[in-house]
Amino acid sequence: MPAEWAVAFILGLVSSTHCLGMCGGIAGALTYSLSPEVRRQAARFMVFNLAYNLGRVTSYVVAGMIVAAGAGALTGLAGAHNRMFMGLLGAGFLVAVGLHIGGWFPRFAQVEHLGRPIWRTLEPLGRRLLPVRHLPHAYGFGLIWGWLPCGLVYSALVYSLSTENALRGALFMGFFGLGTMPMLLTVGVMASSVASLLRRSWVRRAAGLCVVVLAPLPLIVTYWGQH
Repeated sequence: MPAEWAVAFILGLVSSTHCLGMCGGIAGALTYSLSPEVRRQAARFMVFNLAYNLGRVTSYVVAGMIVAAGAGALTGLAGAHNRMFMGLLGAGFLVAVGLHIGGWFPRFAQVEHLGRPIWRTLEPLGRRLLPVRHLPHAYGFGLIWGWLPCGLVYSALVYSLSTENALRGALFMGFFGLGTMPMLLTVGVMASSVASLLRRSWVRRAAGLCVVVLAPLPLIVTYWGQH
């Protein structure tokens, strides 16, 4: 399992340019919604940014736990090849995400429409927490932020299905979420300069290729764990 967690973390880390596109605007808006007093104090400012992102990762963990537990309950009905099928499906999704990040498969963005009904329900709740004045509000907004429709998160969730275990699914999504945190924490602190760098085509293409190369690794780790 440690290898599985490492793969999840690396996938989150190298695909952070997609996170910038999806969540960078939110991170920047949250930064500027904080009071000038908080923004002037580096330590408090970082704590607020950390609270947002911990809330977001918590939602990933909950989602991973739910879908993996559901897959485990259905294993007997789906047959012995269920895990391999889910792993292959996750790899396919992640390859598509890598191509999307690199700018070679823009139509993949349509997959993110699947989560819009949930997001339309939760978004008004998030707006009630703005402007963020306290750490519980920051964490609560992060919990809602974590349900923003995202093809990359969906791909990771498909992989968590292949674990067929609530705890392993939660841990996989937790480490994936932690992998996305360095980039989004940096965006929260240096929003404009980081966004300018990561919008360069060569950076996005390099990140997309990394995701494509890493796509089969969780499947390989799962296969080794079975033998």
